[in-house]
Amino acid sequence: MARVTVADDTLTVEVEGLDKLWALRSRLEIPLANVRGATRDPGIVRDPKGIRAPGTHVPGVIVAGTFHRDGERVFWDVKDPEKAVVIELADERYVRLVVQVDDPRAVVELVEGARRGR
Repeated sequence: MARVTVADDTLTVEVEGLDKLWALRSRLEIPLANVRGATRDPGIVRDPKGIRAPGTHVPGVIVAGTFHRDGERVFWDVKDPEKAVVIELADERYVRLVVQVDDPRAVVELVEGARRGR
């Protein structure tokens, strides 16, 4: 699971608990200027992930880490698809972050509100 916060024009994703081990990352910081949007998308976990490097993928259990597909790099940290949020990025190492959060609607509202308030 991840915790998403916004402060000082920066979006921060904190990977929590054992997910740090599975994802091989503990924190991502993205300037709000590079955040294109956020959506709740439980169906995204059914999409092809690509090549895992580095990370963990046990179908139906966990997707965590960095995945490469069609020349794009995506960061994943999802166990429960119903709590998946997709954060689209521009001019960053990752083209999107797919993370599980406690309250997907609140996180989407947080990200979208912060983008509008810039």
